[in-house]
Amino acid sequence: MNLQKISITAFSSISPLGNTAEEVWKKYLGNQHCFTKQILDQQETSVAALSVESGQMVAEVRESDIKYKFLDSSVLFALTASRKAVEKAGWNKEAIFGINIGSSRGATDLFEKHYKEYLDTGKAQTLASPTTTLGNISSWIAHDLQSAGPEISHSITCSTALHALLNGVAWLRSGMADKFLVGGSEAPLTDFTIAQMRALKIYSRIDQNEEAWPNLAFDFEKTQNTMILGEGAAVCCLEAGEKENAIAYVTGVGYATEILEHNISISAEADCFQKSMKMALQHTSPEEIDVIVMHAPGTIKGDLTELRAIEKVFGSGIPLLTTNKWKIGHTFGASGILSLELALLMMQHNTFINVPFAKVQKQTKPLKKIMINAVGFGGNAVSILIEKA
Repeated sequence: MNLQKISITAFSSISPLGNTAEEVWKKYLGNQHCFTKQILDQQETSVAALSVESGQMVAEVRESDIKYKFLDSSVLFALTASRKAVEKAGWNKEAIFGINIGSSRGATDLFEKHYKEYLDTGKAQTLASPTTTLGNISSWIAHDLQSAGPEISHSITCSTALHALLNGVAWLRSGMADKFLVGGSEAPLTDFTIAQMRALKIYSRIDQNEEAWPNLAFDFEKTQNTMILGEGAAVCCLEAGEKENAIAYVTGVGYATEILEHNISISAEADCFQKSMKMALQHTSPEEIDVIVMHAPGTIKGDLTELRAIEKVFGSGIPLLTTNKWKIGHTFGASGILSLELALLMMQHNTFINVPFAKVQKQTKPLKKIMINAVGFGGNAVSILIEKA
């Protein structure tokens, strides 16, 4: 696939790292994780939640329109990030742009509350259906920004946000749009969501009061699964061609799905990742890649199979490797775009971010080309290649 360069002209996020690029980068420069404890699934649970200040920003968005009072946090997170991104990109009211913001779980908190009320009373709330449908996010953003382009929502598990980016690139390259707002949002810190992860036996059991690192994403010798959930949203503005205000270019995309043995399986050498990385590298030599931001969710198999796939594709010339899930946990559908944020910031500051409990990798050259990986249940992998503007 011969990719026309796509410009990333703005990026905005709200996550446990903060809500401005400066705040997020400062957190990345520190070696502290963002985990706190909440009572979820009837027990003390490590999670990565938004800060009080970020929570206040979301509350202000909720208060800005009477119709937003009944929306799920996943929608409000995305609204908060989208407003800032569009402003940064300079897209005014006349700008015509598409929107593709996805979520893995969608309005899960609201759904749980509505379903509990139905079980308790035998009646469903009037707005139960429209506020929990998966199309919720992009349609409300379109309403909020008064946009006139296509609006798309989807759920492709944990690779959702990077699939949104893929879709935006496809629309731009087809000529059917010249601007696209893409990203992902997730608000999974709910009783039932945590219970589901515990049922899969992948949630961290490490006590963060006793151990320095409750999530051991990127530790390839760990003997237990250590995934922790986080919440947040991030979006970026894409424009066709090379723009003067580009902060980076998307120069390669790859995607693949592998044959499943069971619902959450992935092969020993992550065949899907091998295929997606090779596709993203079709017009770039592997030696040119400076960093890979791994998906690495903090599970034994998830981390190791991705590493094996990288070894297969890159051989002895493996780039610098990193991940952010040891710090902010797994944000499901938003995780890929938050990994893109780390890549953009490393590139902007020309500084590689190591994982503090892993062997230190030394940066020996400027960071010009970075690959970002994401994969979800079902073995659907996405690899994105970005290049310094």
